[in-house]
Amino acid sequence: MSITTIIKKFAVLLCLVCFAAPSWATEVDKVLVSKSDRTLYLLDGERVVQQYQISLGKRPEGHKKWRGDKRTPEGVYTLDFRNPESKFFRSIHINYPNQADLAYAREKGYNPGGAIFIHGLPNGKGHLIDKYHGQDWTDGCIALLNNHMWEIWNLVKDGTTIEIRP
Repeated sequence: MSITTIIKKFAVLLCLVCFAAPSWATEVDKVLVSKSDRTLYLLDGERVVQQYQISLGKRPEGHKKWRGDKRTPEGVYTLDFRNPESKFFRSIHINYPNQADLAYAREKGYNPGGAIFIHGLPNGKGHLIDKYHGQDWTDGCIALLNNHMWEIWNLVKDGTTIEIRP
């Protein structure tokens, strides 16, 4: 066996170990986001299973009201589908706008927007962690480091509730 083949096999094994579900993995039945703390929590009942530092929309204060306002929504939503082909490292869709958001938008004559996701860093930019991590840079999404997004991808099922608090 050549050294190149050994290195390739080792790299594949290393990827599998690094990106497998963590050993503490358990059922996650809710995702809780605290915008003010910039923290996303995975919950099993009331027990915090894991927590992650997050980035938010460029204008993080307040609830999302219209398309392009750069705010992350607040309220109770559902993680309803995932996109493995996202322009970011994985993405899980948040079903914003909900009925209350739609009613408000209709009343004010706004387009409420949509396309709000939990996702990793932009594809091909993972090496620029310092540019993104700890900064609010999205258009309203919730962003994490890629290895954290991988854990969430593996632990959170479609249909899970997400509560986003101020």
